Amino acid sequence: MCGITGWISYDNDLTTQRPTLDAMTGTMACRGPDAGGVWLDTHAGFGHRRLAVIDIEGGKQPMTVERDGRTQIVTTYSGEVYNYRELRAELERLGHTFRTSSDTEVVLHAYLQWGDAFAERLNGMYAFALWDPRTEELLLVRDRMGIKPLYYHPTPDGVLFGSEPKAILAHPSVRPVVDAEGLAELITFTKTPGHAVYKGMHEVRPGHLVRVNRGGLTVKRYWALEAREHTDDLDTTVARIRELLDDIVARQLIADVPLCTLLSGGLDSSAITALSAKALAAQGAGPVRSFAVDFTGYTENFTPDDLRGTPDGPYAHALAEHVGSEHRDIVLDTAALMDPGHRAAVIAARDLPNGFGDGDTSLYLLFKAVREQSTVALSGESADEIFGGYRWFHDPAAVGADTFPWVAAGLASTFTGGHATREGLLDTGLLGKLDLPGYEARRYREALTEVPYLDSDAGHQRRMREVSYLHLTRFVQILLDRKDRASMAVGLEVRVPFCDHRLVEYVFNTPWSMKTFDGREKSLLRAATRDVLPDLVADRVKSPYPATQDPRYNEALRAGLREVAADRDAPVRPLLDGAALTEATADGAADDIRPGAELVLGMNTWLRTTGTTLEL
Repeated sequence: MCGITGWISYDNDLTTQRPTLDAMTGTMACRGPDAGGVWLDTHAGFGHRRLAVIDIEGGKQPMTVERDGRTQIVTTYSGEVYNYRELRAELERLGHTFRTSSDTEVVLHAYLQWGDAFAERLNGMYAFALWDPRTEELLLVRDRMGIKPLYYHPTPDGVLFGSEPKAILAHPSVRPVVDAEGLAELITFTKTPGHAVYKGMHEVRPGHLVRVNRGGLTVKRYWALEAREHTDDLDTTVARIRELLDDIVARQLIADVPLCTLLSGGLDSSAITALSAKALAAQGAGPVRSFAVDFTGYTENFTPDDLRGTPDGPYAHALAEHVGSEHRDIVLDTAALMDPGHRAAVIAARDLPNGFGDGDTSLYLLFKAVREQSTVALSGESADEIFGGYRWFHDPAAVGADTFPWVAAGLASTFTGGHATREGLLDTGLLGKLDLPGYEARRYREALTEVPYLDSDAGHQRRMREVSYLHLTRFVQILLDRKDRASMAVGLEVRVPFCDHRLVEYVFNTPWSMKTFDGREKSLLRAATRDVLPDLVADRVKSPYPATQDPRYNEALRAGLREVAADRDAPVRPLLDGAALTEATADGAADDIRPGAELVLGMNTWLRTTGTTLEL
């Protein structure tokens, strides 16, 4: 995994702009701590920071293909193509020769052989840029599910791009500005495809190509979810899912660096860990290493609530013992979660205020600890969106609501452990201007217009196809972006096997009645992997990512709000409701302040450290 950036300018000679490219590339050092490089031509400049995973010596970038002393194509590339060995063999049969063992070089030759159609042949997680000096055209490409981020900012004579907004913001012509729509996107849990929050900036949509030439910029979709008839019976469906998972996990275990799994003790991560252990054992390469996050005293003092009925620890340990993994718990305390340096690091990594509060900070600290022992980690992320794991999939009120189901179910409380709203401390006049319910409604209507249907879809099946589509194109983006930023901030590559497009396409078209055939969540995944799991884990009820239950954490949040209230120069102050802030910081006030406090404190740090201007 790596960090990429670049600048295309048809009116300037970029060979004189090395300092600017160096500055843009430098912002990506966290994503690529192993090496860096810059490539400059008259109208194109590419920067690259490398996290070496495959072909340590030969995979340096930016990478070019030369012919007769002339550059045919150049790339700055981030990600992994898991079928690169098959593609390489096919390209060699077609006459291509290779000088490295990297998947990056395979991508270059695939483009030279098949043109734009090459993207349809790639299986993996990737975001990259290709510059063709022969036509002076740039191609930006992002993987089907949007696992890897890629942003761009059109300019009067070209474009700027980068893995993260900070790379683009390092260019002297770009200022960090957020308008009312951007702020609404930031506050709500919508994650509109293509929206980058910052004014003038865009995100390459998953499964899309962006082409830039002297004539301007065009966008092309190369993949989308399609509605197809599912003709397999239940037993065949379960067997096919297992077949896919075995193949996917085996492919994603390929690395030339230490590798591990992230294990929570839930069905998703346990399945990935167990299948990894099985595959490694077959290769004679085991045991698998696994890591879990925990909080000081969490298991011993755990209090069940409406969201989390059990702590993760005992289940993670049961799975680790069952498969014989080398397991380690990463135990965090409240002081680490509230450390200003850690919270600021998370905001710097995301370029935006925290989305999930202590959940973001704990994820960052988990990855930081994992990175000390591994460079690559396999995660169970996205299984809930694919197989229908969240509780709101099974809540008639949330499913039937005329909005995103996770909004109807109260996402903020689900992931932060509180019950208040994120916007509870914001000024009522500001909220009226932003019209967050109206913004969510517009984005919801836009999403529904994209949903593919079969003629046979009706009633509950039709609605559940919509719900699945919303999760696979909107909600999953929130979590994939969160995981990418937290992991790459410490130079850890996280792979997400459940996002393999073959599995996503197959399960998306499986009828909802089959996805819940045993009356539970994620029925198909449980059936497909039960043989490698202990019953304790296979039968566990879904529990969201853990949030600390330490009461000192809420007190620390309240102390942070008091500091904001006392600081007349706090940049977030003009956005707040004074009465609500006074109530939240008063002695004896209700403890239920997490969602709002996390947003306010995050925004204050973000505005202060980035110099972002709000144009409202």
